[in-house]
Amino acid sequence: MSIDKPKLILVDDDPLITDTLHFVLDDDFDVSVAESRSQVKSLLRQLESPPQVALVDLGLPPNPHRPDEGFKLIGELLAYAPAIKIFVLSGQNNDTNVRHALALGALEFVAKPCDVNQLRTILINALRLQDAESIADGISHKLIGKSLALQGLRTQISQFANSGFPVLIEGESGTGKELVASCLHDQSSRSHRSYLSLNCAAISPALAESILFGHAKGAFTGAVGNTTGYFEDAGEGTLFLDEIGELAAEMQAKLLRVLENGEYQRVGETQIRYSHARIVAATNRDLREEVRTGRFRADLYHRLSVFTLKVPALRELDDDRFLLLAHFQKFYSTEIRCEPFTLDKEAHQGWKAYPFPGNVRELRNVVIRLTAKYGGKVVTRQQLISELDPVADDLLKDSAMLEDPRAMIDFAQHHLQSQANVSLNNILKQWEKAYTVAALNIAQGNVSRAARILNVNRTTLHGRMQLLTDSEAE
Repeated sequence: MSIDKPKLILVDDDPLITDTLHFVLDDDFDVSVAESRSQVKSLLRQLESPPQVALVDLGLPPNPHRPDEGFKLIGELLAYAPAIKIFVLSGQNNDTNVRHALALGALEFVAKPCDVNQLRTILINALRLQDAESIADGISHKLIGKSLALQGLRTQISQFANSGFPVLIEGESGTGKELVASCLHDQSSRSHRSYLSLNCAAISPALAESILFGHAKGAFTGAVGNTTGYFEDAGEGTLFLDEIGELAAEMQAKLLRVLENGEYQRVGETQIRYSHARIVAATNRDLREEVRTGRFRADLYHRLSVFTLKVPALRELDDDRFLLLAHFQKFYSTEIRCEPFTLDKEAHQGWKAYPFPGNVRELRNVVIRLTAKYGGKVVTRQQLISELDPVADDLLKDSAMLEDPRAMIDFAQHHLQSQANVSLNNILKQWEKAYTVAALNIAQGNVSRAARILNVNRTTLHGRMQLLTDSEAE
């Protein structure tokens, strides 16, 4: 197996397709094949480093006639390797599936059957973009935006940067939690020391202890020498533990010990070692809820959250979405070697109204696709909508009415004059149900995230969901 080739994971349950693509792509990629989500998880744990590219079918076992497994896999792959470029290769290519896959974080949707040589070109171009992004990220850690929420985040970062206490960074997927962790390190007195990042979702539970703390020669089969772990390698620098909520219960206890007194041991050793690294952790889960349900240790949560930073969702950042648009337009038009696209007046309104459920990651991917398709051209509202999640269609179509009180009054007046026996209670219930279901769709069923989207307490949302269910049953 060549270490020089970029890694590609191919997920499809049709052996004819996997055999053909493996043959065609083998010269350019180190190809690994899986036919289900469970096989992907097993395969990822065997790889020494995350794959750079993934080709994913939507229709996977045990439900090959539905897209659900593929949708779930997109999220899992991005949790495992946030920088991975995901391409959906599927025959389930109706407009809703295409746009929802893209909103979840896939870079592009390729319909079956496809031209394999064209597919190879698309994948290689994606790698070039990935390399450029990696270089840009290494040169500058910058939070882009002028909104009050982002200014508040910058203030908190500067306040917490020089403390040696742990920091817990909370926020939805795609909001830039790792960038915030980098900013904490860069603004601290440790900035000249090591900064190491470990994605807890990407490590096998069986190897987690060795990866974090190191191991002694002979500690287990294959341990041919003494090996340091992340805590030792971080020295007096910063250790960023992403997706901390994915850490197994046994490892939570061992991590707690390090946070309490700095002590740890390499696997297979009795010697006590001491960590002097500053721990920064991140999660897109509601760890308080995880604690309540027993999936995360309460004592570890309190140790990790001495300081807590909440990275706001993109929908909370006012017009920062236009600053991000300009930033990514400039970057990707330079990389693709074309003029930036522009938005017409209605597309501009649509960009402002769209909630971007995938946050900055989704916005970036939309800019990449629009740049590739419409470089140097004017993008219309309909062309923009075709790149966005269908969940937001009605919001985009009706955004002008929602922003104009007079238009809403006119709509209500027309409705009252054209209908008999209008019930205000029923109308309010229907709108409440519509927004509740839409928020749950955007949050992929996560009630805590849906509550944040609607700016209500999680308990309040649960109560409203129950009232809606009860009213339907009556």
